[in-house]
Amino acid sequence: MKAAKAIGILALAAAMAACTSYKKVPYLQNSEIVDMVEYPNSLYDAKIMPKDLLTITVATTDPQAAAPFNLTIPSNVSNANTSLTSQPVLQQYLVDNEGNISFPVLGPLHIGGMTKSSVEDMIQEKLKPYLKETPIVTVRMVNYKISVLGEVAHPGTFTVSNEKVNLMEALAMAGDMTVWGQRDNVKLIREDGQGQRRIVELNINDADIIHSPYFYLQQNDVIYVTPNKQKAKNSDIGNQTSFWFSGTSILISIATLVTTIILNSK
Repeated sequence: MKAAKAIGILALAAAMAACTSYKKVPYLQNSEIVDMVEYPNSLYDAKIMPKDLLTITVATTDPQAAAPFNLTIPSNVSNANTSLTSQPVLQQYLVDNEGNISFPVLGPLHIGGMTKSSVEDMIQEKLKPYLKETPIVTVRMVNYKISVLGEVAHPGTFTVSNEKVNLMEALAMAGDMTVWGQRDNVKLIREDGQGQRRIVELNINDADIIHSPYFYLQQNDVIYVTPNKQKAKNSDIGNQTSFWFSGTSILISIATLVTTIILNSK
């Protein structure tokens, strides 16, 4: 009876340990609680920051009238005969450290911290004195990218074409976390428009992460997935094993050399 009771206790302890480990694996737990809470409905819109690279196009029914506001530069491309021909491409605007760009005719424009739609509206308003009709202004970010590293299947830097990406999408781009990644300790490294950097710890086991101000990523954000203790242990064991093999190889080499010297001396 005592033996059976002991086995039962051990089985219960093992089951509880398995449940505890499992709870660390699934994303977005307790989602039913999150659904019951009302949050303000707001769509994410990226803000322009220093060092962003933009294209800005101005369109009207009269292309000649809009031409002064659509600067182009020559670009060399190769044809089938490997000869180079010049093709014009739109001038790109680099946002400086103060959040400014220099736009043709209009001159310096402060756009740092503004959304694309706000910049489009501002330029459209400023162009009215120069055009007979209200132009269509389109602003696009050329270098919107994020980086994901640590315990993911395919770490790297990814360019986001639609200028909107959330934490879960970023992990999907990197092939998701490995089994060694800590779901409750994902680090976000972010630099703001003033050059201030911060590290934020995120827990994607918790479904409430979707309402976090850090759920949607900004351009140049870095996501680091921390390895768990088991991965660190395995890594340490691997290093110790390599060191042991290296030491053993050296000792064998020395013993072989000494043996050879002794035999030769006879």
